[in-house]
Amino acid sequence: MDAQTARLRALEAARALFNERGVQAVGMDAIRTASGVSLKRLYQLFPSKEALVEAVLRRRDEAFLAEVAAHAERAGARAPYDRVLDVFDHFAEWFAEPGFRGCVFLNAHGELGGVSAGVTAVVREHKQAVRGYFADLVDELGAPPALAGQLALLADGAMAGAGVSGSPAAAGQAKEAARVLMDVALGR
Repeated sequence: MDAQTARLRALEAARALFNERGVQAVGMDAIRTASGVSLKRLYQLFPSKEALVEAVLRRRDEAFLAEVAAHAERAGARAPYDRVLDVFDHFAEWFAEPGFRGCVFLNAHGELGGVSAGVTAVVREHKQAVRGYFADLVDELGAPPALAGQLALLADGAMAGAGVSGSPAAAGQAKEAARVLMDVALGR
């Protein structure tokens, strides 16, 4: 198996296991077994479990932002107001998927944020990118910049709430809260 294939298999196996069991509960042996990548190769690709966690998070960051953009495109959202609301519609679909256990970034930070500067940095970069996505939409709306942080906070709260409750209802609640925030910010 070439290095690229081994890397992708290891990342996918680690993502699935971390999502299912949590980061600390999964050892490199379990990832070896699930991925079919030898332990020696795993450590060649990822010198530590922390490096593997960071790589999983970076890959998820790219996928998450692409999924949000793809959902907005499929929905045919025209105005930035609608594109903000589309984020929460995407969340409703995501939260309803079998095996949804909340935001992988919040979960990883909860487990490792106090002991892994690398994981903390990746989580913060991701959350800043999500805030940046909202900031671009808020700018297009002509609303106060502070609204972007409020929308990002709603998104985090919806992910955490859905992960804890096991219900996608948090997405709809956050969507309605986003609508209220935007209407107030726009003086409607």
